Amino acid sequence: MKNQFMRVEEMAQELEVSRSYAYRLIRQLNAELHEKEYMTIAGRVNRLYFQERLYGTSNQKECESHVNT
Repeated sequence: MKNQFMRVEEMAQELEVSRSYAYRLIRQLNAELHEKEYMTIAGRVNRLYFQERLYGTSNQKECESHVNT
């Protein structure tokens, strides 16, 4: 089972972007969560929220099919 939170290295690898851009995305996603009054962890983002915002779903199998295409 994967960790509930994604770190910058994992996000950069999955999206094939630089670490600095991945940090920017994490800050943006965490800001959105903070506006919804969720607690966040700097440098990490909730995996399900990331998948929902990027792929439009939090369904793990559906997300994996988007990544593997």
